[in-house]
Amino acid sequence: MTVRLPVSGTPVRVDFDPDQTRRRFAEQRDKRLKREPLGQFQGLSDVLELEYVDRFADPVVRDALIEDVEVAILGGGFGGLCAGARLTEQGVTDFRIIEHGGDFGGTWYWNRYPGVQCDVESHIYMPLLDETGYVPSKRYADGDEIFEHAQRIGRHFDLYRTALFQTTVIATEWQADVARWEVRTDRGDVIRARFLLRSNGPLSKPQVPRLPGINDFRGKIFHTSRWDYDYTGGDQHGGLENLRDKRVAIVGTGATAIQAVPYLAEYAKELLVVQRTPSTVGVRANKPTDPAWAADLEPGWQADRIHNFNNVVNGHDPDENFVGDFWTEVFPNATGRKLVDVPPASLPLEDQMALAEIADMNATHAIHDRINGIVEDPNTAEGLKPWYGFLCKRPVFNDEYYPAFNRPTVKLVSAPGGIEGITGTGLVVDGTAYDVDLIIFATGFETGSSTSSRYGYDIIGRDGLSLADHFADGTKTLHGQFTHGFPNFLELGLSQNAYLVNYTYMLDRKAHHAARIIAHALDHGVSTIEPVLEAQDAWVETVRAAAQPHLHYVSTCTPGYYSGQGDISRAFFTDVYRISEVDYWNMIDRWWAAGTFEGLTLHTPATANLAARP
Repeated sequence: MTVRLPVSGTPVRVDFDPDQTRRRFAEQRDKRLKREPLGQFQGLSDVLELEYVDRFADPVVRDALIEDVEVAILGGGFGGLCAGARLTEQGVTDFRIIEHGGDFGGTWYWNRYPGVQCDVESHIYMPLLDETGYVPSKRYADGDEIFEHAQRIGRHFDLYRTALFQTTVIATEWQADVARWEVRTDRGDVIRARFLLRSNGPLSKPQVPRLPGINDFRGKIFHTSRWDYDYTGGDQHGGLENLRDKRVAIVGTGATAIQAVPYLAEYAKELLVVQRTPSTVGVRANKPTDPAWAADLEPGWQADRIHNFNNVVNGHDPDENFVGDFWTEVFPNATGRKLVDVPPASLPLEDQMALAEIADMNATHAIHDRINGIVEDPNTAEGLKPWYGFLCKRPVFNDEYYPAFNRPTVKLVSAPGGIEGITGTGLVVDGTAYDVDLIIFATGFETGSSTSSRYGYDIIGRDGLSLADHFADGTKTLHGQFTHGFPNFLELGLSQNAYLVNYTYMLDRKAHHAARIIAHALDHGVSTIEPVLEAQDAWVETVRAAAQPHLHYVSTCTPGYYSGQGDISRAFFTDVYRISEVDYWNMIDRWWAAGTFEGLTLHTPATANLAARP
């Protein structure tokens, strides 16, 4: 049918009725809303069968440390690794990395479920490839290869000497009399650091539904981030032979389940896929890295590739698209440029908004067409179709997920209102009891709560100021990195900086920026760095104003962590600076090059010559 844009009357040809689609989106959203969004989940430690244990490393035995260092880095995932690497490049080597897991890797240490891969091309997702001389084996690397690369970074930059593994931070507090942060851990460590860098990661605390009877289940139960291969057999690449005689339920159909379901479907006697909301599952088309291409790479190749990718997805239209993946199609096309014969930017603003909504719907209907072409049972096909804006959830990719439902042993269980409860022998959905031997929760990680809830500690700044309390009405930073009242504290995770697709790129850029500022401070005897309150307030207002169009969009979305499970005040990307990531980092580099540290107060005591690095 042809619809016309409201102001200019420009015709738009589509194969669906936008009004009907909009109504269907709203109906499906309402089915999934709960009155207490965060009340539907709980942590692993709240469930008897789901202990928060490390299955992947022998227990670390060591004495408690009491020491002074220049920098304490909280988290040993890619953010912490990049921080250690970039500090080392700046000549700053007196630091500690504190990590809950038994090795580096963060999410790639914990998540070892079958089929786990990155969803951004490995050649731009895996950081520090040029520096470590490594080229990934295929376009979307498997989890074990990504984990091995985390270890490679640790070895290359001599970071293992700095690491405290299987160690959890329990308290951090600014000590004004000595201008240092005091970090305490569950092992009795007391680490005093001049600078505190936090990179715990947004998806670090696994969650499961808060269900009646969950502790009564007599079968096996685990979360995908704590996969038990002793029970299932096999490894990340398959071979789950122990499930041949098992009835299995996997709860959740997000990015994790999409990857694990094909393996479970191959081996389980019976598989129930319990779905609250369908995902948009696009084509993966993974392939090995071309050896000839890899052999011809020259120094700087990864930075060039990342820069090109960022220019494409952020709408800067470079002459060539080096990556040519889904992301470099979906974001440029989100304006609707392929649906009209004129440049969208030439249209009135109201028309641009209407066209973008139609383009968003069009992408969702393309997934419907894909499902119709693969899934044989019409009822199952209808149940798998997403009915929400295409970017309401992070799109996922897999070539085996939809075909798995053509197996007679695989059943889709639709649970838009959630699971009603768990019995001693299984689970109950919409009044129907399903007996199973194994329940796997692919239900993601806690988001939308305070960082103190997710990470298990608060950060106490000057005069006893709690960061959790300070951020209760929203994040407050300068450039997404510094916060007034918390001297020498730098946030490396997502926090009021620009971000779009490639999370590790953001981590590396923030680590690089933090490292050069810290090196400057140490070289010039600067004792404290803190943002000017007025500059911070101005940045907060800039970020919040830029976020308004996105918040309007997610307010119409089906519940998920992007939309705060229906409460947009807790939406995952509420405080992202929603401008071009390219423009943001160009601005940061200009700020650095100016050398004035505008918006920051750098305090240099009279004894600066004694405090500076030799």
